[in-house]
Amino acid sequence: MIHGNKKAINPAKTGTKVAVHYTKIIPAKQSISIKLRLSRSQLKAPFEDYDQIFEDRKKEANEFYADKYAVDGNDEEKMVQRQAWAGILWNKQYYNYDVNAWLKGDVGLPKPANERACGRNYHWSHFMANDIILMPDKWEYPWFAAWDLAFHCIALAPVDPDFAKQQLRLLLNNSYIHPNGQLPAYEWDFTDANPPVHALASYKVYLVDKKIKGTGDLKFLEEVFQRLLLNFTWWVNQKDSEGNNIFEGGFLGLDNIGVFNRSEPVPGGGFLEQADGTSWMAMYALNMLQISIELALQNRLYEDMAIKFAQHFLFIAGSIDNMGDHHIGLWDDHDGFYYDLLRNPNGDWDRLRLRSLVGLIPMFAVIVFSDKDWKDLPRLRSHLEAFMLQRPDLVQLVSHWADKSGNDKHLFSLLRGHRMKMLLRRMLDTTEFLSDFGIRSVSKIYEEHPYSYWLNGSDYSVKYIPAESDTGMFGGNSNWRGPIWMPLNYLLVESIKHFHEYYTDDFRVEYPTGSNEYFSLNEIADLLGKRMKNLFLKNEKGERAVFGDYPKLNHDEHFKDYILYYEYFNGENGEGLGASHQTGWTALIALL
Repeated sequence: MIHGNKKAINPAKTGTKVAVHYTKIIPAKQSISIKLRLSRSQLKAPFEDYDQIFEDRKKEANEFYADKYAVDGNDEEKMVQRQAWAGILWNKQYYNYDVNAWLKGDVGLPKPANERACGRNYHWSHFMANDIILMPDKWEYPWFAAWDLAFHCIALAPVDPDFAKQQLRLLLNNSYIHPNGQLPAYEWDFTDANPPVHALASYKVYLVDKKIKGTGDLKFLEEVFQRLLLNFTWWVNQKDSEGNNIFEGGFLGLDNIGVFNRSEPVPGGGFLEQADGTSWMAMYALNMLQISIELALQNRLYEDMAIKFAQHFLFIAGSIDNMGDHHIGLWDDHDGFYYDLLRNPNGDWDRLRLRSLVGLIPMFAVIVFSDKDWKDLPRLRSHLEAFMLQRPDLVQLVSHWADKSGNDKHLFSLLRGHRMKMLLRRMLDTTEFLSDFGIRSVSKIYEEHPYSYWLNGSDYSVKYIPAESDTGMFGGNSNWRGPIWMPLNYLLVESIKHFHEYYTDDFRVEYPTGSNEYFSLNEIADLLGKRMKNLFLKNEKGERAVFGDYPKLNHDEHFKDYILYYEYFNGENGEGLGASHQTGWTALIALL
């Protein structure tokens, strides 16, 4: 290989690298197969059982996935489901990043420029990764992202719950989490804030693992809970500038969805009180309450933590409705929607009436627990009953959590039935959020009538853009101003199912809005899931929406049945956009 120089080979004939070199002429549209087998000793007939080994491995894989498929799924659905799982298993990547070593430079090599000492992630000199990690997309994004990884674990749990648990532990260990409690966001800026979905993912993975093995891994749940306490405290201390339980958060993973670039200060000063930042924190408090309840049923010491998070949730709910002395909240009764508030330097407030996923995120703050658990935790029950008497103003803002439904279920939620129906009226409207393929990230109404907001003589406008971004905001490499994104659609479906657990089939909502047809919340969740599945399943033309109008991808035998799990999807026709090969969180489709 090396110009015929046999001396270029290690004379000791040892080492870790080997190359096998073949020269073949392969005619166009033809193929050849080369069979290789490694062995410590020379085999008499190395290829005698070669083909059988492959058949055995395929048979085992088929048997493994047979237990994972949806019971009522057809062959097409099973194929999409299996490829989503196989893809996320393939999406593992070795990741090595030692911030301290990078800042100082390599031993024995020239010292880096002085600017590096205050360069990217210099506040994270403790950070040291040397791990196999589930990547957002190992082709385009070969690094971890905190909230992506949480969704990866949810998607992966049915096929490998142990690795899912290991990944959830990863960001919480001392080599990753900051001493102040912040989780690293992603490589180009650890200090950004991703939505706090780690507690949600931990509890979901715990439940899947418990279902598979028959016993819940309480040690895992306790371990992550203790570490999440640090992170929850960081959010409270760092992202609530006024100490009023209204959270700013920043861009929170939704890139260009806002009127302003939320990763930068508001133009002209002021603060953006975010409906999504505050709702994510309400959800976080409920997730921690849920974990506390599970642990308290085994160890009563955790009952105090359940009380703490229940009360914290109620304070957040109160702030969402009425911020201090200003008597203004994030909910708009007239529009039936949640909006961000801009707090100007002069003390004035302004409601940014942009209808986007930001205003639907309050639906995520919902948990359901059984009447038995409620009765088995008397201190939690008595404290909350006393709280009802002390702060009826807060209690009336949220669901009737002290009342049980006909299913013997209790509901903790930011939304009572009336507000939820008002939100769903917008969300299930085909002229606003409801697409043939899921829920759009921004209302379609802004296609013809863009939202405009004037500030300091400048016009900040948002238009419904169903595909690629038309702005360079936050890099311009993704778009939250119209397309369909799988993780938030998944959470919407899950939240609606939780509401159904409490409200049962008696609670019915018009779907789609204006159709005069009414369905239970569970039926609506299934119908939304069906729309999302239509991204990948063949239509009446034998084509998949995800492939757009590409004939080769849709009809060529070598392409048509190999799914690409894109980063996000066109809000009008479902065509795949962004990172294409195997975007980890899009594997959530396997759970639908």
